[in-house]
Amino acid sequence: MILGTLDWTIIIGFFIISLLIGIYAARTAGKSVANYFLSGRNMPWWLLGVSMVATTFSCDTPNLVTDIVRQNGVAGNWAWWAFLLTGMLTVFVYAKLWRRSNVTTDLEFYELRYSGKMAAFLRGFRALYLGVFFNIMVMASVSLAVIKIGAVMLNWEAWQTLLVLLTITGVYSTIGGLKGILLTDFFQFIISMIGTIGAAIILINLPQVGSLDVLVTHENVVPKMNILPDFSNTDMVITLLVLPIAVQWWSVWYPGAEPGGGGYIAQRMLSAKNEKGAVGATLFFNAAHYALRPWPWILVALASLIVFPTIESMREAFPGIDPSIIHHDFAYPAMLSFLPTGFLGLVVASLIAAFMSTISTQINWGSSYVVNDFYQRFVNPEATEKQLVNVGRISTICLLIATGLFALLLRNALQAFDILLQIGAGTGLIFILRWFWWRINAYSELAAMIISFMVALYLEFIHPLTGMELPSTGGKLLLGVGITTIGWVVVTLLTPPTDKKTLRNFYRLVHPGGPGWKKVLDDADMEGDTIEQERGWDVPQGILCMVLGVIAVYSALFATGQWLYSNSTLAIVFTSLSIVSSVLLFKVWSKMNKKSAGVLAK
Repeated sequence: MILGTLDWTIIIGFFIISLLIGIYAARTAGKSVANYFLSGRNMPWWLLGVSMVATTFSCDTPNLVTDIVRQNGVAGNWAWWAFLLTGMLTVFVYAKLWRRSNVTTDLEFYELRYSGKMAAFLRGFRALYLGVFFNIMVMASVSLAVIKIGAVMLNWEAWQTLLVLLTITGVYSTIGGLKGILLTDFFQFIISMIGTIGAAIILINLPQVGSLDVLVTHENVVPKMNILPDFSNTDMVITLLVLPIAVQWWSVWYPGAEPGGGGYIAQRMLSAKNEKGAVGATLFFNAAHYALRPWPWILVALASLIVFPTIESMREAFPGIDPSIIHHDFAYPAMLSFLPTGFLGLVVASLIAAFMSTISTQINWGSSYVVNDFYQRFVNPEATEKQLVNVGRISTICLLIATGLFALLLRNALQAFDILLQIGAGTGLIFILRWFWWRINAYSELAAMIISFMVALYLEFIHPLTGMELPSTGGKLLLGVGITTIGWVVVTLLTPPTDKKTLRNFYRLVHPGGPGWKKVLDDADMEGDTIEQERGWDVPQGILCMVLGVIAVYSALFATGQWLYSNSTLAIVFTSLSIVSSVLLFKVWSKMNKKSAGVLAK
């Protein structure tokens, strides 16, 4: 691709504005750890929601969606659409619990909920495992995608791409803290959406495609258009629909869709002004992430089936690119080569924005673990606010350097990342239940970590050596979930529970409610240490809101598709269903808010 002067002006202007936002935010970022990592806990819900959406849109996301659509059709996206259930559960059940906990990071939860040395060990170990090791793996994987973008669109070497982008990202993230990241996320989200939607409009009207009407009737496209899998193909239905909806969403740890909330999603919830703000932010995130963003990428992927029907056709069109990196995911950047000067620069800036928003969030989140859950907790408990902020900035720089070096060495990030996700199979349920079942303890979480790791290790490396048939992807998931869940439940029942004082303090602070805490409350009453229960238990109403929210978002997603496909009858049905479920959702949610406000007023 050849970028013109206007393209470069847009890209350089984008870099300058990102840096200026970081400099603006630096005025308050260094005052305290709460300011640096949580923006003073007073951020508006809409800014936090946009930041969540911007972070989950990485520069490799359009490539991934394109790969899925070209190979498995639109229905293949159920592999990630199913995580909407996790997201909506977080919105209406866990967001307010996280905000009530008032922790700085989600790992601080361990010593709030559990007791003893094992709780401290879990906090410190996961701070380094997730904040450093896992975080660097994720960022290096994302960096591989931006290296491709730099090579194809900017004609840069890998080291040039990483040096420029990581340096700029590091500057505004280091000096501006989370506030700088939230503000740049907002700016970058606008650029990303303009670029994504504009590119889709231009590309589906290319002479090679014709128009939207031609696109949805083309013989190469029609077999890939179904939103639901082909029910005559049992294996595909089970893999793409049944397992994700029945098992995967609640059982597997997945970045940005952790069961019960966690990671940078929890960081955003903890930065909200109040419980209502935390709920509003996560609700906006899930609606925008699943209903707003997918279709522009899907349309470009479908159009690519006409312009580049096979991998070989792409290799012929780009003879100067190493054939080994041209696969189905390459179709998205290949389609971008048809964009006109000026808009091409905007789209390149939007992809860079997607990369920078993801990396900036990951390094700030990882640094918060290093500072709050390792350095302050175990190395220097008496550190001043200034010292902690300085350590945060130093760890941010170190994470960036390590990411850049590892990205240059990494050759097959996908397999490593898949293994890390397999390691989390079966741990999801514990993240959901630990808020509502008093008996879960630190040993439960340790057992889940160890067992899931051993199962993944066996399935990926040892079982293939036996010569026996390897389980399918779905079989691996069910095996991992089943063994891990049985294992941690047995360990829970055989090990001593968390001490009474810790459990009672946790309940008084968070008020999770429910039958799973009855024994703790009864024991407290018997000992004359009565715990207030006036908040009641609104989880049943929360689950109702979750169901209504899922129906509303999925209906909006399907309605958009049917309007684009010119299926007016189905489009009207799904649009109506989305509106009705949304109205019911906000009615139930309003009642929950009024009830909560009334209880707090007492």
